Amino acid sequence: MIAENLAEVEKKIEAACQRAGRKRDTVTLIAVSKTKPLPLLEEAYAYGCRDFGENRVQELIWKYEAMPKDIRWHMIGHLQRNKVKYVVGKAFLIHSVDSLSLAQEISRQSVKRQLTTNILIEVNVAGEASKFGLHESGEVIGLVSEAAKLPGISIKGLMTVAPPVKDPEENREYFRALRQLSVDIMQKNIDNVSMAVLSMGMTGDYETAVTEGAAYVRVGTGIFGEREGKRSESEQ
Repeated sequence: MIAENLAEVEKKIEAACQRAGRKRDTVTLIAVSKTKPLPLLEEAYAYGCRDFGENRVQELIWKYEAMPKDIRWHMIGHLQRNKVKYVVGKAFLIHSVDSLSLAQEISRQSVKRQLTTNILIEVNVAGEASKFGLHESGEVIGLVSEAAKLPGISIKGLMTVAPPVKDPEENREYFRALRQLSVDIMQKNIDNVSMAVLSMGMTGDYETAVTEGAAYVRVGTGIFGEREGKRSESEQ
């Protein structure tokens, strides 16, 4: 099942890239593996997946230890400051930085380990009260400017979680807004800031996200099937 699902997702990403005039290698598929047992991850790995996303720190840690070391682990869920020390050095990219205090703790733990941690700034483009992330563009630019001064971190771009919708076209405006915000930030030429990465698009809308410039799409249900329990806000 995993192989067939991945083949279908790959086909759709390729088609979306063609529609947008993009090369397929400009989009990275993150297999969101939270709550999934290792055999399913191993099947995705055997198919070629090397980017996996987790929402919970504890789950990322034990899967990091259990799976091959060439995997790039993505922390896509809300990250508490007291758990940063467990993630730094294991996560290839932290997608969900939404405060200066969190960025400062990532910086502190990174300097302590003499490494640089890649981060994205989380933006709540749709302004949903139930979701994390900064709402206002001014807040985002302010956080980027301050976080960029910190040692041990490198800002690679922006992340957003769009609303759950039946028609993915409804989220195009949010993906477009995130892309425009990244352009606005890039034009400020802030040191230690790249806006090369837009992490946006999930199972229901990743094709639309790709056509609007997504560099990372986070797909769980589309690869691993439906999950038990509550719908997540970082991936579906």
